[in-house]
Amino acid sequence: MLYNENGDNMRLRNVKNKQEIMDASSYLVFNPKDYCGHWKDFFGNDHPIHIEIGTGKGRFIIEKALQNPNINFIGIEKFDSVIARALEKIPEGLPNLKMVRINALEIDEVFHHEIDTIYLNFSDPWPKKRWHKRRLTSSIFLNKYDSLFCKNPCIIQKTDNMSLFEYSICSLSENGYIIKEISLDLHHSEIEGNIMTEYEEKFSKKGNPIYYLVAIKK
Repeated sequence: MLYNENGDNMRLRNVKNKQEIMDASSYLVFNPKDYCGHWKDFFGNDHPIHIEIGTGKGRFIIEKALQNPNINFIGIEKFDSVIARALEKIPEGLPNLKMVRINALEIDEVFHHEIDTIYLNFSDPWPKKRWHKRRLTSSIFLNKYDSLFCKNPCIIQKTDNMSLFEYSICSLSENGYIIKEISLDLHHSEIEGNIMTEYEEKFSKKGNPIYYLVAIKK
């Protein structure tokens, strides 16, 4: 992955009509904090709620929603241009999918004891040591996630970055998680049902191994 000296994603491209795309989409929730603790009422059912933090261009969560109509999915992304591209891809008539544009640091203001699973797919690795607290598996974020889950916490992570993966295993373990499932080369493992993200497909074609884990907390 390419990042500049500030840790910003250099692949981000501005979408000139992003605001128009966002305003016109029925899938974007503009006031997500209003539904904190009440997302089941928002969806109008008692189905489990899964969220993806850093949903990117949306392939993963859209396919998840299509394949699992009895699960509600919420994609979280902080960049307007990226979420606009994801919104463009969502087909009509997908009631179990919504998108939210927030910074992940605000996530505990949006959900409260109502999430079943969190997906962390190809999150920013924040490679420099002074940036490690920004990683989505740092103690700062894991502590926030504690207030999100409605029962046994479950975090599913995929990354091509070995350093981030090693860090995540240590951080999750130190914060009470058990690594239930793990692979150092997902695409050559016996794990079934994988849905590739856009970046995952790109990295895989280059021969990069994909690291994967499922962590649970009793």
